Amino acid sequence: MERQLQFTGIMSNRPEENPDFYNWNRVKVRYCDGGSFTGDGADAASGLYFRGQRIWQAAIDDLMAQGMRSASQALLSGCSAGGASAILHCDEFRGMFPSNTRVKCLADAGMFLDSVDIAGRREMRDLFNGIVRLQGSGRSLPRSCTSHMDKTSCFFPQNVLPNIQTPTFILNTAYDVWQLQESLAPRTADPRGLWQSCKQNYASCNSNQLQFLNGFRNEMLNAVKGFSGSGQNGVFINSCFAHCQSERQDTWYSSNSPRLGNKRIAEAVGDWFFERGNAKYTDCAYPCDGTCHHLVFKGRHL
Repeated sequence: MERQLQFTGIMSNRPEENPDFYNWNRVKVRYCDGGSFTGDGADAASGLYFRGQRIWQAAIDDLMAQGMRSASQALLSGCSAGGASAILHCDEFRGMFPSNTRVKCLADAGMFLDSVDIAGRREMRDLFNGIVRLQGSGRSLPRSCTSHMDKTSCFFPQNVLPNIQTPTFILNTAYDVWQLQESLAPRTADPRGLWQSCKQNYASCNSNQLQFLNGFRNEMLNAVKGFSGSGQNGVFINSCFAHCQSERQDTWYSSNSPRLGNKRIAEAVGDWFFERGNAKYTDCAYPCDGTCHHLVFKGRHL
């Protein structure tokens, strides 16, 4: 008996779960390269070949050949590393369609920031520098960034956003739990485990820890400040502890989903894509938002 995959959130085919996009042709390209589909290098001596950019290009070429080329509208979206990929490839994706096609991009939990961790180090920069150098990602990153910044900096979406030309929506929590656990307060920076309780239950964070986390929130808001000023772009940054909200039904569109301005995420994204009105929402600082779904992140991935 053939197994039917059940998708939720923005991938759902049910109008009661996904009112604006349920009847679209929806394609999920599985993440496989560890570099947001930017790798284009090899270490033949070690037998390592990184082909993320070629995989991305082959997948898009195949979809174009199957009819996507004639689409009247297209939305490139992704969550986590896929969200970063949506930003890094957004203008490239736009360029594959005729000028009269409505093309936009949605990045969910893809705003990995170049932040200092609790020990004063830049964990994410070290990680991203390793990815860019190992995979040869620099050749795939947007020239609008690499023309004036180093390649590792251009792997951070915050440095690509200022020059992005295609309408883009940033969906992110101000207290992204992946970044909290893996880049802001990783075990290497917290050998005594002073942050362990805070990372597992945010109500137990002490005042100093909340002050540090609010500093990260301010970095997130500053990173999208200029970008959000453009009428073509949208933002939904809530003060929840979570990572990825577009593919989960409970956070995307349900009776108790997170809300800003009395809009659920699906409604805000739909308003932005179909240009039905304002789609710029930012939250007050934790713990003011009573609609949040605080989701502890388990397991390391990128």
